[in-house]
Amino acid sequence: MRNRLVLIAVASARHPWRAIVGWFVFVALCVGIGVGIGGKPAATEDFWIGEAGRGEALATSGGLQQAPMERVLITGGGTAAHNAAQDVIDRMLTLPEVRSVDAAVYSPDGTVLRVDVTMAGAELDAKKHVAALRAQTDQVQRAYPDLQVEQTGGPSISSGVEVLRGRDLARTEMIALPITLLTLLVVFRSAAMALVPLLLAISSIVAAIGLSLPASHLFPDNGVGTNIILLIGMAVGVDYTLFYLKRAREERARAGGALSSRALVELAAATSGRAVVVSGIAVAVSSATMYLADDVVFSSIATAAILVTLVAVASSLTALPALLTVLTDRAERRAARKPSAPERESTGRLTGSLLRLTAARPVAALTVAVLAMLTLTVPLLGLDLTDMGRETHPRSIPAMQTFDRLTTAFPQLKSMHQVVVAAEPQRADEVTDALRALARRAESDPALAGEAELRTSPDGRVSLLELPVQHHVSDDAAQQSLERLRTDYLPATVGTLSGVDYAVTGDVARYADYPRHQEQKLPLIIATLLLVTFVLTVVTFRSVVLGSIGVVLNLLSAGASLGLLTAVFQNTWAEGLLDFHSTGSIGSRVPLLLLVILFGLSMDYQIFVLSRISELARAGVPTRRAVLDGVGGSASAVTSAAFVMVTVFASFVPLHIMEMKQMGFALAAAVLLDAFVIRIVILPAMLLLLGDRTWWPARPARTAEPVKVG
Repeated sequence: MRNRLVLIAVASARHPWRAIVGWFVFVALCVGIGVGIGGKPAATEDFWIGEAGRGEALATSGGLQQAPMERVLITGGGTAAHNAAQDVIDRMLTLPEVRSVDAAVYSPDGTVLRVDVTMAGAELDAKKHVAALRAQTDQVQRAYPDLQVEQTGGPSISSGVEVLRGRDLARTEMIALPITLLTLLVVFRSAAMALVPLLLAISSIVAAIGLSLPASHLFPDNGVGTNIILLIGMAVGVDYTLFYLKRAREERARAGGALSSRALVELAAATSGRAVVVSGIAVAVSSATMYLADDVVFSSIATAAILVTLVAVASSLTALPALLTVLTDRAERRAARKPSAPERESTGRLTGSLLRLTAARPVAALTVAVLAMLTLTVPLLGLDLTDMGRETHPRSIPAMQTFDRLTTAFPQLKSMHQVVVAAEPQRADEVTDALRALARRAESDPALAGEAELRTSPDGRVSLLELPVQHHVSDDAAQQSLERLRTDYLPATVGTLSGVDYAVTGDVARYADYPRHQEQKLPLIIATLLLVTFVLTVVTFRSVVLGSIGVVLNLLSAGASLGLLTAVFQNTWAEGLLDFHSTGSIGSRVPLLLLVILFGLSMDYQIFVLSRISELARAGVPTRRAVLDGVGGSASAVTSAAFVMVTVFASFVPLHIMEMKQMGFALAAAVLLDAFVIRIVILPAMLLLLGDRTWWPARPARTAEPVKVG
């Protein structure tokens, strides 16, 4: 037991107040360094994916990149509407945030007037400056109360989504924190002990947010990093301290209070402390596989998850032993004044019943549980991955309501194709002729509407043809028109030119190419995750069998949760229950994110449970008894940890952003299945049937008598 983990824990226990102050100084330093260095947000080019991304790169090289645009919609006829439109134009032209303003355009029925405003600066920065434009629009509305004057566009919608996400997340924190605290109060029956996991989790989150700022200079933050730190930090931070504290209380109760604070810390560090470190490494390594996705979103998520996990592990090895020592000393003094019966850990009625049934009939329990998990997996066969287009955003965002009215009046603005061609300047006329021929072919396409626009860069190297599409990007008609453009119109025109570089980008192409990119990366990441699970389990327990079991269990858990997600969100039967409108698809980022987080977090339970079993087996307990006692002894901690995790993840289900809602549901379902079906039924049933073969190729060395500490 005299390993580095114990030495770190003992050092903290010997000087508890020094360790506690040191921890919070570390947190303050992380924040100070982060604020001092600052963060680096992701740039537009960081989001370029597939052919659509290549097309955007070509367009940008010629200065033809898509500019952020806002559109002011004026409903009402007559002179007043015309005057209001001119007022909008005059006001917008005075703003430094505006690059140009187009003349007003009437809808085909003449009832709606539209003013297009092109903003200055990068596309991603526009949402920061759109408030100035909206202020002018609001003033025009007040000047013309009989008209409806409103504004929408990519920047307005992005700003509205950001505000809604922030409001939703604040509400989830208001739900998750009290429920987590209540759960911990029930578990520990002590306010001081219940506050420790929350305190360490929150301090770990703060430190990780500070560290994420300098880290963003290597892996730019796309804006979700803080959200992921909050999500993962609360889950693992509470779990790690919970495992540690539960083990310390169990050992103290078992010894009848005879163990000193130092001996108690040594025991907790050498058992649960070691499991926490291995679990933290598992979560960090699993999260690192997201870098393989070659996507700024997943790189940002991976960085956030790794940072907060490692910080949470550090807190469990330093601040936690110190706090545990202080609280234990306090409990001992209280017990000396008022002796009480030692507390005993309870397996729990539900867990105990499931475990007894599994022990009595392991074959039947394993068969029923596996069949149930496979049944939940079946809907996964119909999984349809799509990028969540703009039209899927909640209509509680005012800009989305205006967007609907805009696209009704001007259907050609729903989406667009952009054909970009790069060639030598002397071939500009040749390229232009080919693009015009393409536009003529596209005129007969039923999905395309409106006038095509052709632009060429000042140096003549890059040309861009924009084709309006009268369908939203998620509509089949829009996707089919993209396919016709890429496989028919383009090869027959621009494709006949030699020595030119071309690509199709635009709203529809980005929507189609992103899920395709994720699908291509998914097999590599899944294989890497399985390898990580296998290697970490084998290295930790020196058992190939346990490594193989870990792979199988993770596949079962992931398959069932993804199948359940598909059954719920690709259909309409749960819309009223979960307050959503089905898109008939799953967000393209959700499965990959779910798999990575689930594989990492499920290792928490797996390592914690297997550590208890292995510990008993090394102490000379027969494998069958070690399995039952190990699972039963860890059940209370696993159940409590699972409830905390489910609370955190389930608090994302009421959110309005579809991908976040899907992610919260899938993770909550996965944790429930993992904690109550995998760890309480399937895992013990498999181990009971395998017996001593569990430890192949080498059974853990047994000690002649139980280990003594103190």
